[in-house]
Amino acid sequence: MTTRVLLADDQELVRAGFRIILNSEPGIAVVGEAADGADAVRLAADLRPDVICMDVQMPGTDGLEATRTIVAADPRAAVLMLTTFDRDDYLFAALDAGASGFLLKTASPEDLIAAVQVVARGDALLSPRVTRRVIERASADRGHAPAPAARIDELTDRENEVLLLVAEGLSNAEIAARLVVGEATVKTHVSNVLRGLGLRDRIHAVIYAYENGLTTGTAER
Repeated sequence: MTTRVLLADDQELVRAGFRIILNSEPGIAVVGEAADGADAVRLAADLRPDVICMDVQMPGTDGLEATRTIVAADPRAAVLMLTTFDRDDYLFAALDAGASGFLLKTASPEDLIAAVQVVARGDALLSPRVTRRVIERASADRGHAPAPAARIDELTDRENEVLLLVAEGLSNAEIAARLVVGEATVKTHVSNVLRGLGLRDRIHAVIYAYENGLTTGTAER
């Protein structure tokens, strides 16, 4: 099955580079390109890509606003934010907008391909270093506090186990391998965990686990 990608960046040379890299990978195809956020919103609705590679800074409607609009229209949309700048304000704004991942443009071609594949599978893309920054920010900002810890009692033993593995930074495929179950089964467990704890996504599941003392460290990847 081919992963269909939409590129959104105001620099044509950057889009051309990303297109060459991604189209060189079997199983990935760039199906559209947008030069600004407004185009990205329109093409996302028209093309329904599996992954949207979105630049943060673009003229007019920027990548953050475009992501917020796209995810509001389709909560299943997978947006990979790409930026030249490793800035916390971009990172947290991207996550608040509903992005599934955050990658610097200085990443290697292999990292870009891997990031698209991860996001396409429905996983969130956060390195251990970035995850720690998210946790520190969430801990300082009580406005983003997770659901009450008492809800943990409503999860099954297997769902609790999956929650801890998500908190370690494992992908669905890695959790499936660890538990010796199918990846579809893991996706079901993750969905049940998020719904049971009233959490928006697996990133907030990581924050929940840390803030409630369920885990103390992030797995090195």
